[in-house]
Amino acid sequence: MVPATILARIDSQKQRYINELQDFLRIPSISTYSQHIRDIRRAAEFVLSHIRKLGFQASLHETERHPLVYGHLQTSPEDPTLLVYGHYDVQPPEPLEEWISPPFEPAIRDGCVYARGATDDKGQFFTYLKAMEAIMDVRGSLPLNVKILVEGEEEIASPSLKPFLEKHKTELSAQVAVISDGSQFAHGIPAITYGLRGLSYFQIDLTGPRIDLHSGIFGGIVTNPIQALTEILYHLKNPDGTVAIPGFYDDVIDLEKWEREEMASLPHDEDALRSYLGIDELAGERGYTTLERKTARPTLDVNGIWGGFSGEGAKTVIPSRAGAKVSMRLVPNQKQRRIESLFVDFVKSLAPRGVRIKATTLHGADPVLISRDKPGIRAAEQAIEIGFGKKPVFLREGGSIPIVNWFKEVLGLETVLLLGWGSPDDGAHSPNERFHLDDYHRGIRAVAALLHEDLV
Repeated sequence: MVPATILARIDSQKQRYINELQDFLRIPSISTYSQHIRDIRRAAEFVLSHIRKLGFQASLHETERHPLVYGHLQTSPEDPTLLVYGHYDVQPPEPLEEWISPPFEPAIRDGCVYARGATDDKGQFFTYLKAMEAIMDVRGSLPLNVKILVEGEEEIASPSLKPFLEKHKTELSAQVAVISDGSQFAHGIPAITYGLRGLSYFQIDLTGPRIDLHSGIFGGIVTNPIQALTEILYHLKNPDGTVAIPGFYDDVIDLEKWEREEMASLPHDEDALRSYLGIDELAGERGYTTLERKTARPTLDVNGIWGGFSGEGAKTVIPSRAGAKVSMRLVPNQKQRRIESLFVDFVKSLAPRGVRIKATTLHGADPVLISRDKPGIRAAEQAIEIGFGKKPVFLREGGSIPIVNWFKEVLGLETVLLLGWGSPDDGAHSPNERFHLDDYHRGIRAVAALLHEDLV
């Protein structure tokens, strides 16, 4: 149990913690823009300096793109080790005209700090540094061993991270990892995420004639790649909305009774959701609720399509090429490699004569399901109740976080805690991104409590 003196210390330092977070948010560490490479390094050095102030042995590790920050502090070989992950890079802020205040000039409004990176992920990660600082201020040492890994490429798919994990597998060994880069179920309803959908993402390219053709001269004698593509895409789904790929559902583990009951108990306003989305009706697989469909059932969606002429006016051509991007969200116990094979075989079987087809895997990840019976999960539940003043709900998330798979595959970690301090409406990746300051404060308290719980 976290001592009351540590929580009191956190409460007494609220404003200073906010000021220091604002310093972090002022650094425009946009990983995808080469013109911000110096800012990326400034952000890495900012993190490094704060970790070193806590007494960690820490350093920057260079990659082909942006540096990783790694630090460790050992209290005793007999104590368990917690691996804390975060990222210091942020998304581009465009469109700039939609920001009420400049994205890298943090502004406090309505109890929130507004800035790019406020919730994704600078603010949430910073709660760990401030919690550890408060513990050190009061007791002089941490109650367990801690390793910290912070990258600068998360927003560009973390190309350097998995090689780093493989190279430093021994150094990064731990019993439990924790990631705070998500959200609560809703503001004021804290959550623990125990499941993530996987991803299988493809590009389909169809090629017909070697050049675009005049539709009046050649129409009726060649296969049109756009028409062939649309027919293929149409046949990927059944009329009832399910995925038509043979074998797609073979390995799917259905929701357990307790999961459906827990999801049904969560507050969910479908009218508000339709209004927010600007649509009249929700769609999806029959026999499942909206929450179940969006978090725990597999899907297939066309994400983009191109080909031919779409400019102003008319240009009557039969295009030489057409293409599309297609993503599938996977659930336990589906495997990305198997789905990849099923998809490619099915798409090729649908291609008509007269076109050549290529299906390319862009990236993917297996789904994740973490047992609620793990000691680390129970510890997180108790810590969140202390930090937020109420028990968390348990969620599956519809998105994918490849780092979770890598922690399991490369480091052998079975307990990866996904504890989001933000709110779903914080606007991650959007203009006017924000982080509620009460969530920032509660997150610091929850981290301090977590470090005092029995994780293993």
